Amino acid sequence: MNAPGSARALVALMRLPYWLMTGGLSLLTAFAITKAPLNMSLQMILLIFFSMAFITSAGFAINDYFDRESDAVIKPKRPIPSGALSLKQVVAVSGVLFAIGLVMAAFINWLSFAIIAVDSLLLLVYSYMVKRKSGFVANVLVGVLTGTAFMFGEATVTNNLSIISLTLYPIAFGTIGGNVLRDILSLDGDSKVGYPTLPQKIGSVSAAKVGAIFFLLTGLLAPLPAIPFFAGHFTVYYLPLILLWSVLLIYSSVRLITSGSTIQNIRKYERLVTMTMILLPLALIVEAVLGGWLI
Repeated sequence: MNAPGSARALVALMRLPYWLMTGGLSLLTAFAITKAPLNMSLQMILLIFFSMAFITSAGFAINDYFDRESDAVIKPKRPIPSGALSLKQVVAVSGVLFAIGLVMAAFINWLSFAIIAVDSLLLLVYSYMVKRKSGFVANVLVGVLTGTAFMFGEATVTNNLSIISLTLYPIAFGTIGGNVLRDILSLDGDSKVGYPTLPQKIGSVSAAKVGAIFFLLTGLLAPLPAIPFFAGHFTVYYLPLILLWSVLLIYSSVRLITSGSTIQNIRKYERLVTMTMILLPLALIVEAVLGGWLI
């Protein structure tokens, strides 16, 4: 095994782009809550981002370990089935990343550590058991884990959980809807390895409608953090981009329900939702930069 090949396999194992979804989302939530990102120390910024990011990569690594047999059939280029990394190496990488992420969170505060610890446990349960027992429960669990990024972001800067992160949490419903649609698109491969996904149980048409419902919920609930008399901690600066995202989510959900749930349509609206997700971090950035002016 050559060193460059091992390095590339390690990068593939860690799924670095997902750091933006977890570590990045946690950090942007912290920025939006404090509304003073420039006042946050570099040490705290690094701890927030990398503690969640390392836990995410640890989860992907251990998931690859438990998925090694199915990946050999449908994803043979993954690090384990391709032979680029051994099982012992993957387990070691996962263990080290879990440990580093937990230690980094402990340096922030104990509530942040507790959230990361629960995430770690759920990632292990997901990989070892849930994914093989029920694809839909696995989809929901991934959404639950995604939502903890908001809770973690608040906990890191307030050492508390409040209505702020709880009103942000429903945004994670969109992750559930997206995973349901991706299960439809990967139906053939999942059938080969016996994953009990929702489309296999109720059919692609019905599954597309379930995914659409989660998109609809996300679209309706995403503006909540800036709604007066409900949460109201976020300002009007949060609303323009998030309302645009909500409109696109609601449009996609309506089209998935009313138009023919063909593979082409499902792929089209899954891509639309995925591409427009950039509006969420942009809304948090605008809130972090401009929101302090109205407080």
